Order: sequence, then C-alpha cells, then structure tokens
Amino acid sequence: MFRTKDDRRSGHSNLAARMGRWSAAHWKTATFGWLAFVLVAFGLGGAIGMKSIDDNAPGPGESGRMDRILDAGFQQPAGENVLVQSTTLRTSDPAFRAAITDVVAKLSKLADVQNVRSPLDSRNTGQIAPNGHAALVEFEIRGDPDKAVDKIRPVLDTVDELQAAHPAVFVGEFGDASKIDAVVTAYGDDLAKAGVLSLPVTLIILVLAFGALVAAGIPLLLALTAVFATFGLIALPSAIFPVAMQAPALVLLIGLAVGVDYSMFYLKREREERAAGRSEQAALEAAAATSGRSVLISGLTVIVAMAGMFLTGDQIFASLGVAAITVVAIAMLGSLTVLPALLSRLGDRVDRARVPLVGRLRRQNGEGRMWGAIVDRVLRRPLVSAVVAGGVLLALAAPALQLRMATPGPDTFPKSLPVIQAYTKMQQSFPGTALPANVVVQAPNVNAPVVRQAIRKLEQRALASGRMHEPITVDVNAKGTVANIAIPIDGKTTDPEAVAAIHLLRDEIVPNTVGGLPDVEAGVTGLAAQWQDGSDELKSNLPPVVVFVLLFAFALMLVAFRSIVVAAKAIVLNLLSVAAAYGVLVLVFQHGIGKGLLGFTSTAGIEPVVPLLLFVILFGLSMDYHVLVLGRIRELYDRGESMDDAISNGIKRTAGVVTSAAIVMVFVFSIFATLSMLFFKQFGVGLAVAILIDATIVRAVLLPATMKLLGEWNWYLPRWLQWLPRLEAGEPEPAEEAAPAATPA
Repeated sequence: MFRTKDDRRSGHSNLAARMGRWSAAHWKTATFGWLAFVLVAFGLGGAIGMKSIDDNAPGPGESGRMDRILDAGFQQPAGENVLVQSTTLRTSDPAFRAAITDVVAKLSKLADVQNVRSPLDSRNTGQIAPNGHAALVEFEIRGDPDKAVDKIRPVLDTVDELQAAHPAVFVGEFGDASKIDAVVTAYGDDLAKAGVLSLPVTLIILVLAFGALVAAGIPLLLALTAVFATFGLIALPSAIFPVAMQAPALVLLIGLAVGVDYSMFYLKREREERAAGRSEQAALEAAAATSGRSVLISGLTVIVAMAGMFLTGDQIFASLGVAAITVVAIAMLGSLTVLPALLSRLGDRVDRARVPLVGRLRRQNGEGRMWGAIVDRVLRRPLVSAVVAGGVLLALAAPALQLRMATPGPDTFPKSLPVIQAYTKMQQSFPGTALPANVVVQAPNVNAPVVRQAIRKLEQRALASGRMHEPITVDVNAKGTVANIAIPIDGKTTDPEAVAAIHLLRDEIVPNTVGGLPDVEAGVTGLAAQWQDGSDELKSNLPPVVVFVLLFAFALMLVAFRSIVVAAKAIVLNLLSVAAAYGVLVLVFQHGIGKGLLGFTSTAGIEPVVPLLLFVILFGLSMDYHVLVLGRIRELYDRGESMDDAISNGIKRTAGVVTSAAIVMVFVFSIFATLSMLFFKQFGVGLAVAILIDATIVRAVLLPATMKLLGEWNWYLPRWLQWLPRLEAGEPEPAEEAAPAATPA
C-alpha cells in the first residue's frame, strides 16, 4: 500500500519511503533505539575525552622542516614575556625599576617557571625599549611545551597580582602558552554564547512556522540529539584523529541548521497532506516518499561535499570534515527514522499546544502569497528576470576577485582579552618581538668559528635591512648541532611588511650567510613563515577539492533527477551563490563595510580555513532547497501538470517550508557573526548571506526563470545515460481506507 506511481512499474518504493514505513510500524524500537544511541555515544565520548589537534605540530613547507629540526634538536620550552610599560615613567625611575624587580622575583618563585631573564641585567639590554618607557621580562614554562597551557594559569594570576600592586605601570603577559589559553577560553565562551542564543531563536521561528509547541519542539529536539551524539562520536577516535578547535562550533552550527531543516521538510509535508484531507497514514506515507526522499538526496549531497575536505591533506580540514559529515549523517538518519516514528504515534496530536493568533496567520497548504506573486511575474518575463538576477549575483561576486587570506593571529583576536592588550603594547614598544621569525641552523657543530661568524653576519644583515629589529636572540641545543635565531620582524604576520621580511630572509639573507656554508641546513620558520607555507599548500590542494565536490554533486543530482540539464544548472546556480557569498565576505572583512556593527577591527583578510570550508558547506546546504523544490516540481509534472503550472505550483507549495527553514539557518548563522572570534564572524556572515541568496534570488527568480526558458529540455537525458538507476520519486497513491477526519483547526 506504501507505493508510488513508479512503484507499480518497478515493484518497490524508494529507500526513504521504506525507512519511514518501517519506523512507523516499529515506533518504539525506532524512538527508544535512537535515544539509547544518543546517550551511549555522548556518554562514551565524555568518558574517553576529546583530544585536540596540537597547534605546535610542524606544518608543510620550509617552516615545517625547520620545526621538525627544532623538535628533534632540543625540546623547546614555551616562551613567555611580561611587559612592564609606562607612558610617563622610564626604566631608570625607582617605581619602574621596583616593578621590574618585583616581577622577576615573583615569577622566579613559581615552580613551573624557569630561565627568568631580567631587563635590568647588563647582558639583556635588548629587553629595554629604545625610548626607555618599556621593558620585557622573558621566561619559559618548564617541561613539555605541549602541556604548558595546563600550567599557565598560576602565572597569569601572578601577573594580575603584580598589576594590582604596581598601578603606576602596565604589567601584562603574552607568549606561547598564554596566547593559546586566551584563544581556547574565547572559543569556549563563544560556543556557549552561540548555544544560549541559537536555541530560543530557533524555537521561536519554529513556533511561528507550525503554530504549535509540540510540532515546533520536535525538529529542535531531533537536531539537538544529533549534535550531542556527534560530540560523543567524534571524541571516540580523537586519540588517533585529533579534533580541531573549531569542530564543536561547526557541529553546533551545521547540526542545528540541517537537523531543523530536514525535520521541517518532512513535518511540513505531512501536515500539508493532512490539511488536504488525507488520512494520518496516507499523509505520513506521502511525506516519507517525497520529502523523505529529498532529505536523503540533500543529506548525501552535503556529505559528499564535506568529504572534499579530506583531499586537502590538512589535519584541521580533515577533522572538520569528519565532524560535519557525522552530524549531517546523524541528523539525516533521525529525520528518516525517528521523525516518522513519532508522527505515527502522535498523529494530529502533533498540533497540540497551539499558540494563540500564530495558527491563524499560517496557511495550511504551505503556499506563500509573496513568493507566489514573485514567481508569477518571473514566469511572465523569464529572460529579463534571469538576466537581472544573474547580474545581481555577478555584481555581488565581483569583489571576490580581491579575496586574500590572512592567518588568524593576535591582531584578529578580541581586543578585550588581557593577553591581546599586552601583545598590542608589545608591538608598539618592541615591534616583532612577540611573534618573531626564527632562522634555524643545523650543522655538525654550530659553535664552530665559521658558523658563529655566519650567524653574526646574519644578524648584521638582518638589522641593516630595516625590516628586522633588536633584540635578536640565539639559542643552541645541548649537543651544539642546532641553533634557533629569533629575529623580530616588521608587520603583523600576514600583512605585506611581514611577507616582505620573510621573503628577504629566505631569498637573500639566509642563502648569503648561514645557508651558504657546506654541511649546513638552514631555513626560516615562525608564525609568518608558517602562514605563507600553509597558504601555498592550501592553494595547491584547492583545485582537487573543487573538482571533487563539483563532479560528485553533479553525479548525485544526475541520478536523483535523471536530467543532465537539472544537474548542470544546479551546479551553476550553487556556484553563483557561493561566489556572491565570497564577494560579501571581501566587502565586509577586507573593505571594512559594517565592521563597527559586527565589532571587529582587523581587515587583513579572510582566514585560510574559511573560503574552502564555506565552499564545501554551502555547496551542500544550498542543495537542500534546490532538491526540495525540484522534487515537488518534478512530482507535479509527472502527475500531468504543464511545465509552467508545475514550476509555479511547485515553488508556491514549498514556499512556506523553504522560507521557514531559511529563516532558521540565517538567524542561527547570524548569531555566529556576533561572536568575538573573527573566524566565527566570517563563517557566520558567509553562511547567512549565501543561504539568504539561495532561498530568495536563486529559488524564487533564477530557478523558475531558467526552467521556464528551457521548457521540456529541463528533463533532458541523453540516450547513452539511460542506464542510470532510477531513484523513484512521486507520492504514493492514497490508501484505501475510511474517509479521514478533518485536520483540527
């Protein structure tokens, strides 16, 4: 009885329909099995713990090779600096000297602190600023640098006490461990804020969409269970595949978005069928065979797009890929199993706890008056509509040609963090000292006269260039085989000044000094060098990722709709949406449009992880609406409606659910744009803009306009592709049973 029109030809229903039918027939197994799965996954993950990616692990290129030499040559402890600064006092003044002496004394007493170097020592004059208004107390965190973050809190507390004891001067800390501690804290605070804000916003939108608390709560609860299960599952293999710092936020963001969307598609269709007079069983069967199929295709497309991140060869992207694929797969599975199980049990009780007035504002058939009027006008002038809409998207995309990437550094972190305030003042008094370039020299004996002479020559040429500054420090390992030369450089890691300094070191200074010696390996590392090497690596891996996503998305759409035109057009429209989102990112985060509203100051560029991550995520998410709308158009067309009527009615009937789903996504993503970390702001703005464009310009204008222009060619499939498998579509015939009761008002 649970069959589509195609089922009578093929003898079987589509996979989503079969999953819905089984879940409805075994609602207890489906529901309680799901709850058990979520609890076990989350519990095991919490018990095992989540191991994060080591930020200090060597990366690609020359900087990666030098980092490996440093790691093998000697265990580098985490370096820290305490800045003592005053706008009025000088280092020769008693109050200033007393503050320095107190800092050195208090730090030296801490068990996890070693090698405290006072600027008052005659050997450390480079630790006093040229203007005499600032001094650096340098020290190290004892032991493994990877565990230094766990030991930094008592040091930071001591620095806070020192600041309180010496109000006449500024006392602040910045270094390897304190920087990571600040970032981890900021990420955690942002994630908590996102969760607190996104849940009530999502619930309000769902209440407006369904008009009842029960119906609104189901999609949100399913999305949350998918998120919690994913948190547990990605922790299980983290000992082998560590988790990126951004992964939990990505899971929350994507999990809420797709979890709510998929459930809304399903639930809205079931409610629409009931409003049309079908029985509870027939309505559920129709929703499973149609919207359930769309959820399955959309989910698989998102998963395939996310899989492209594995081709980058980057540990962070691979971790984000695993996290995103897991949460999408779980959300899709929940929508195809638990949701029909709950609906079969609840029936019309899903509309209980109605909210006064809201229910009266809703249209039971799911159509939207505004979108209906827009689509009617588009179909009357399809060519003009397509040209205008395409021109708008191309205009938005044009700034994307100026896109430049910039590694996140202290300059991009929230200025409210005490560590970042100390960094900013350090940059003013000691340019480049906080994040220097490191020249690594490996030789049989770095203390040999010829090597020491080459190092001195390196220092002289570096200072003479005008792009590098004092204090230059040289550390040699116990075996005398590796030297680490720290050189403060101009710029802020990714700006032109820092890039020029790194190129000068690599292309001229190092080759003509230590790099020209026999049996010596020399190179440059440090944050600026690591950024350049990482960017080069990412750019080289970008084409395979793009090709992979495009090819597999095209193949999925081709099989799903058995039309080469639909598949090609979906790729083109999605590319336009992504390009427009890139353009808006450049306008906002490079040209600074709206930076006061969003609360950021750095316009150095887009974080390297953002463009590629946006591409794979947006390409997957934008398929959601495309698949749902196209599926309804094809369904109506197969039932005998003309192409124009199928386009118009298909878009109108999906207008309500697509609008509601898009509003949820846009609001959730917009919440991330309000967080403190620049990564979240860029990610949130990019996703919100792309979804907004996709749900409006693309769905309501470009899609119907191009379908109208193409006519019957929309469903063109060459003869040589007729062998493609059929993924049965359409809705099942009404079950032969007693006349259904009317849906409660």
